[in-house]
Amino acid sequence: MFDPVHLRSFLSVAEHLSFTLAAERLGLAQPTVSQHVAKLEKAARRLLLVRDTHGVRLTDNGEAMAGFARAILAAHEEAARYFTGAAMRGRLRFGTADDLAITGLPRILREFRRAYPQLNVELTVSQSDDLYRRLKAGQLDLVFVKWVAGAQEGTVVRHDAFSWVGLEQTVLDPAEPVPLVAYPAPSLSRTLAIQALEATGRTWKVTCTTKQIAGILAAVRAGLGVGVMPTTLVPEDLTVITHRFDLPPVGDVDFTLIRNPLAGSEAVDALIAAIQGRPLNRP
Repeated sequence: MFDPVHLRSFLSVAEHLSFTLAAERLGLAQPTVSQHVAKLEKAARRLLLVRDTHGVRLTDNGEAMAGFARAILAAHEEAARYFTGAAMRGRLRFGTADDLAITGLPRILREFRRAYPQLNVELTVSQSDDLYRRLKAGQLDLVFVKWVAGAQEGTVVRHDAFSWVGLEQTVLDPAEPVPLVAYPAPSLSRTLAIQALEATGRTWKVTCTTKQIAGILAAVRAGLGVGVMPTTLVPEDLTVITHRFDLPPVGDVDFTLIRNPLAGSEAVDALIAAIQGRPLNRP
C-alpha cells in the first residue's frame, strides 16, 4: 500500500522540515520529493504535511505516519537482508574468553546475528587455554582469547596490560602472603601473576578460585583478595592497586582472534570483520 521510496522521501522531509534539505540528503530533485509525498498522501487519504511561509510542519496524521514509516522501512530492510546474499547460511562455532563478555562483544554478536539471521552461531564461553585446545581439536571455528602479548598466531584486536585490582580500601601487609583471587590453572593471568610475585620474592596464597569473571569480581568486591585482569576491563567500583603496594608488573596481553584454518572462511571472515570494526569498550 505504501511505497518504501515514498516513505523514505516523506521521512527525510519530516526529519529536516524542509523539502530542499530532504532532496539534498536523498540525492533527488526537489520536485521528485514533492511528488513522492503527494503520492503517499494520496495513498493514505490524509494530509501529512503543511507548507506555508514559515516552513514545513507535520500534521497529526503526519506524526503518526512518521512512526509507521520507520517501522515499515526497518522491516523492509530486515527482509531484504534475509533474502539477499547477506543471508549467510550454515553454522559458526565461536568461543570467547569469559571476561571478554564484559566488553562490547555481546552487542557486536547481537548485531551480527541480526545481520545474518540464517547463520547458526554456537557460542562457547570458557578460559582462553581451554578454548585454544578446542580450536586445535576442530571443535571450534573461531576463538577470541586473551593471549600472550607478541604471539605470532592470530589477529590482535586490542593490546592491553594486566593490572593488580582491588577495593579502594584494600590493605596489604608486605610481611604477609599476597591474597590472590584467580582462575584455576592453567590460566594466563594466574600464571603471570604468580611468576611476577615469585620473581620479586613476594609470597602468595590463593584465597579464591573461580572459573568465571563474575566469581573473580565478586570475590575481589568481598575483600577476599586481589585479582589480576586487563586494565581496560577493570570495573568502575574497583581500582588498580599495582603501584600502591609495590606489586610487580604482571605483563602485557593481547585480545586475539584465532581461526580454525579448516573452517568455512565466509562466516569466519564476517565475524572477524564485525569484531574488528566496532569499539570493544565496556557496554
